[in-house]
Formats: sequence, C-alpha cells, structure tokens
Amino acid sequence: MMNLSLARWVRPSIIVLLAATLSGCGDNGVQEVKEWMADVKAHTHAFIPKLTAPKKFIPFVYDGNIGVDPFNPNKLLVVLAKLQASSTGLKPNFDRRREALENYPLDTVRMVGILQKVGLSYALLQIDKTVFPVKVGNYVGQNFGMVTHISETEINIKEIVQDASGEWVERQAKLALQESTK
Repeated sequence: MMNLSLARWVRPSIIVLLAATLSGCGDNGVQEVKEWMADVKAHTHAFIPKLTAPKKFIPFVYDGNIGVDPFNPNKLLVVLAKLQASSTGLKPNFDRRREALENYPLDTVRMVGILQKVGLSYALLQIDKTVFPVKVGNYVGQNFGMVTHISETEINIKEIVQDASGEWVERQAKLALQESTK
C-alpha cells in the first residue's frame, strides 16, 4: 500500500518539475539569437567576382596545297637519313650464333670460381645447379654481354643495350666471386 501512494505523488511531481524547467526557456534566448542573425545579415555583403569571358575558339584549317603533306614518303626518307647519319654505328651482331649463357639474365648468374691453364683463364659461372666455364670473348646475359677480362675475384662484361632514344650504347657490368654457402 505504501508503494501505491508513493507512485501517486512521484508522477505529478515529475510533471510539475518538467513544466517548471521548460518555462525557464523563455523567449529571451531566442530573441537574442534572432537579433544577432539580423545584425550579421545587415553588415555582411556577398562578393561574387565576375566570370572571365571564355577564350574564342579558332579552328585549325588545313590547306593541303600550301602545307607539307605529313604522309609524304619523301619526308620520311629525309628523317630516316638524318637518323642514320647521327647514329654511332654501334650495334650487336645479330648474325652470330647465340651461346647458352645468353638465355639467362645477368642477375641470375653467379661467379663461383676460376680455372687457369697456361696463358688462359676460365671463369666458372653457375646458373641454378649447373656450372659453365667461360673465357674472354664468350657472351653472357641477355644484353649481348661479352666477357672482356677475368681476374681471380671478378669478371668484367661489356653489354650493348638500347637507350631511351633507340640508340645502341655500351654498358659495363661485373660479376664478383661469391663464396660458397655450404
């Protein structure tokens, strides 16, 4: 019974408390905000820059009788002649028989030792688990690399590669002797 009478007093007191709280939020705060907004609108001026006029499009008129024909075969022959005249003349020998080590990129080839005979040195190059002997003048790698010097610690290779303009240029490479991991 006590709980029922307490419930009768709690509900009405919550409603009265809520109404008193909401009555404190009178029109004064809203009126201040409205005045501030009116003041900002009165003192703020929008600045919109004028758009620049678009550029006038002038179409290109091709007059085939006056200009040079871009598809003229004589023009192409002149350009090719200039390219051949400026060429250094360096290019790989495509007519020779390719050697076995030219099928592998140079970064997959390891120098694992040397053999020396009277007046002749051979470098031992390993690819996967196969060892190949090479001497000065043999070709190695996919860039037309020719062995130019063999020492006890490395071999020097002269490669012929194309640069960005399509010209053939020489590039030097080395393979150093690598220690066995076993």
